[in-house]
Amino acid sequence: MIIYFSGTGNSRHVASLLQQRMKGEMVKIDAKSIDTASTTHLSPDSDEPLIWVFPIYSWGVPPVVVKYMSAINGDLARNKHYMVCTCGDDIGLAHEQWRDIMRSRGWNAVTAYSVQMPNTYVTFPGFDIDTEEVEADKLSRCDKRVDHIVSCIKSGTPGDDVVTGGMKWIKSRMIYPLFIRRMMSPRPFHCLDNQCIGCGLCAKACPMDNVTLDENHRPQWSDNCAMCLACYHACPKHAVAYGRLTDKKGQYRLPEQIAD
Repeated sequence: MIIYFSGTGNSRHVASLLQQRMKGEMVKIDAKSIDTASTTHLSPDSDEPLIWVFPIYSWGVPPVVVKYMSAINGDLARNKHYMVCTCGDDIGLAHEQWRDIMRSRGWNAVTAYSVQMPNTYVTFPGFDIDTEEVEADKLSRCDKRVDHIVSCIKSGTPGDDVVTGGMKWIKSRMIYPLFIRRMMSPRPFHCLDNQCIGCGLCAKACPMDNVTLDENHRPQWSDNCAMCLACYHACPKHAVAYGRLTDKKGQYRLPEQIAD
């Protein structure tokens, strides 16, 4: 079983590659699954690996994933759990955070893996998408990386295989909590009226059903935001902005030949 959360498509793509190689059900974490988590009962076969796939948020686990993991019901103590996260560069100590949550549920957290994918985080000064060359390089290495992860899982290879990067304690133990408290608000999101065409793709892309269209077909943001930036990157006219922090920033869309 593969349980995944994805905003711009990187983690969904990795989850799909894992599913192609290992089979099993794919379970999407979104607004509906989170709302029904406490009444949902997952029952994978006892010998079936359970793989958690999600993007890294400021060197930590996305709050929506934490919420889902903390609420979901099921006979999951029998299974071996694995983490496969996507990141622009490194993950800090996110794997330790994931393992702590697993242990708090009485689940068997085995190994963790990271997969470098094109960067999508643009709502902080100095952060932008990758160059076309870097993006292409990361995508070209994705399939082989997933093959390696599948091989490790099937063979029972011990030990985490993640890129933690430098200053990992500071990133995950100090910056991550500050990010969750200060940088998760949807309030700065707004629409650039002179560019918006009212297509609604921003609302369609949102996994949390947090974006709706008003009577003029302009997007409105509520408070149930995962800060995944799917709405920003999905806009074909670059009409979604986050305060002034996204001025002159790029957009990333998983290439169609890969996303399909």
